[in-house]
Amino acid sequence: MSQNNILGIGSRVIHPAYGEGVVIRLAPVAYEVCFMQHGLKMVGKEYDKFDIIEAIKADEAVSFSEAEKSLIKILKAWSDVSEIVPLGDRWKNGVMILKPGDDSMKPKDIPIDTFFHKIVMVRDRLRVMEQRVNSSNLNDEEKVNLQQYITRIYGSLTTFNVMFKNKEQHFVGDKSGGE
Repeated sequence: MSQNNILGIGSRVIHPAYGEGVVIRLAPVAYEVCFMQHGLKMVGKEYDKFDIIEAIKADEAVSFSEAEKSLIKILKAWSDVSEIVPLGDRWKNGVMILKPGDDSMKPKDIPIDTFFHKIVMVRDRLRVMEQRVNSSNLNDEEKVNLQQYITRIYGSLTTFNVMFKNKEQHFVGDKSGGE
């Protein structure tokens, strides 16, 4: 890649060994790239084995906070990276008890934070699936049909919103009063 073709912050690439990544910082002779599977790696600007998914023009005026916001947006859209979601204070160190209807069987105790972590993973994976549906090659009708199912799944999971500390991290289903 010549000096004229310098990639800018936010450019998406595929590296033969590290897979998909995003340029997050420009150094004098290298790119700092965040790879989905391998984390941060420095790759020389002369490296020519990248497949470029999306090239963004190099602009020295981009601030680190702008690059960080772009990276967060890209990671949310294209990966299974999840944000840290706090459990509501009243549930910390709590235990969920599953008691069978048959008294001869023992109940099962599950730490609430373990259960909560699994709920958050479901939410994050639904978000990734939603992004992938929206960016897929499906026609608009197929996208809408799949999106309706995803919205209904979110709606089914609103029961667990009581566990979240912050309201902005709640599940939100269809607000129109439908299913």
